[in-house]
Amino acid sequence: MKRNLLKLSFVLFGLLFVLAACGTEEKDSSTNDTANSGAGETAQTEDKTFKIGTTQIVEHPSLDAAKDGFKQAIKDAGIDAEYVDKSANNDNSNNMTIAQQLVSENVDLIFANSTPSAQAAKSATADIPIIFTSVTDAVGAELIDTMAAPGANVTGTIDLHPDTMPKSVAFLKELGAKNVGMIYNAGEQNSVTQIAAVKEIAAKEGVTILDTAVSASSEVRQAAESLIGKVDAFYVVTDNTVVSALESVVDVANTNTLPLIVGELDSVARGGLAAYGFDYYDIGYEAGQMAAQILLEGKSPAEMPAAYPANLKLVINKAVADSLGLEVKPEWGAEIQ
Repeated sequence: MKRNLLKLSFVLFGLLFVLAACGTEEKDSSTNDTANSGAGETAQTEDKTFKIGTTQIVEHPSLDAAKDGFKQAIKDAGIDAEYVDKSANNDNSNNMTIAQQLVSENVDLIFANSTPSAQAAKSATADIPIIFTSVTDAVGAELIDTMAAPGANVTGTIDLHPDTMPKSVAFLKELGAKNVGMIYNAGEQNSVTQIAAVKEIAAKEGVTILDTAVSASSEVRQAAESLIGKVDAFYVVTDNTVVSALESVVDVANTNTLPLIVGELDSVARGGLAAYGFDYYDIGYEAGQMAAQILLEGKSPAEMPAAYPANLKLVINKAVADSLGLEVKPEWGAEIQ
């Protein structure tokens, strides 16, 4: 009896050893699978070619510079990207078609370069991350809840520094302008917001704003000419329709020896007298950095605050200033082109 109990003990010990060994083996196998899975995901992200859709309302130097900056940031982040580039050719009705096409192509992210483009993209998808730039009033355009907490799948960089319009109006007043002409597309929410803000600021400075609306670039020259005799300066904000036809306003202003203040630096090089602004390339680059965090780190646009331009500077076109007989004062601290 004692021998039988001893044999049984050996058998039970052997079974327990085998079961323990099997359990360890299964646990090791599971651990390795998990580790291999994680390495696979990392490798997959590193090796992945991301498909990025870009959409903008029209092609002009500022928007093109913003897109260049965005793509450079993506490249600098080490992201392999395939782009689907689209332009609405200044036809607002094309925006939704473009947005739906980008969604149907299942892009990983949409770069929306202008307010109408961003609005259309947001209408088309609540899932694909959208990074905007060249947007002036993202809250008013209902793209985000607040600058600090966007709240959905949309965030990006604003193209209006808070001090741009107050400084521009003060500069117009210093130039002696009492009546200022502004041209804008009433269909651009971006522009409607700016015109209202400039009027409010100008009223406090004793400057009168006379505005006229257009619906297409082809109407810009006639709109500028309609203000001749009523104004002693022009102020063009970041309205895509007017900026895309800026040379028409420049020609009318030069012909009548009137100062033309513009809303962004690229338009100074195109013949504007001066601008308080920033480089669109820079805000595009900053938008690209935000996109990289989404693609590589999995961040949510809802938790990424929208951003204002980091810097603001006054840039003056020396040739235009000379043609107007304007002395560039050192205290302005202007950068001369």
